[in-house]
Amino acid sequence: MVTVPDVIPQADMCTYTACYCEENVWKLCEMVKERCTECELMKCFCVFISNSAKKVPLWHQKASRNPERLVVWDYHVIFMYYDTDTSLVYDLDTELGFPCTLKEYVSACIGDERTLKKQFWRMFRVIPALEYLSTFASDRSHMLNDEKEWLATPPKYPPIKCLGVDNNISEFISMDQSTNHGDVFNLQQFLSRFQL
Repeated sequence: MVTVPDVIPQADMCTYTACYCEENVWKLCEMVKERCTECELMKCFCVFISNSAKKVPLWHQKASRNPERLVVWDYHVIFMYYDTDTSLVYDLDTELGFPCTLKEYVSACIGDERTLKKQFWRMFRVIPALEYLSTFASDRSHMLNDEKEWLATPPKYPPIKCLGVDNNISEFISMDQSTNHGDVFNLQQFLSRFQL
């Protein structure tokens, strides 16, 4: 049985908008910051999952209509809680538990990369929650099509801004380490980072 930290709200208390995972996680980081000490917040991370092709296969996704529940996203974002003996994933878009262990998430949602073409291999940008709260911004323009229509209905609250920046989401989605937001890992490095 997974021991859930008290500082992290249950799924039904979280702000959620379909197809805006980066904002859902930002809002979760914000809620956790209000509920915990700075020491506890240091155990919390935002993780962007993408690659240079922007083709990220993930299984057990609620948005999927196929039997394997597979979706190939351009990117996805999850919240993680990590303590010395606990690695938990909080993903409002998966059919798995909220939370589930990192081991469960990797096994069910990420799978074995050796079965995939290299263009589908996932990379992981790991950002401390406090850093994510203070550096992320999105004007949601990436969710508009060529006719300036929404690809998915945006959240009702105003776009997230930081330090005079209106939009830097592309720097987080990019798996180029030079963007200076957190650290970028391949799958094996990511698992080692969280001692799996």
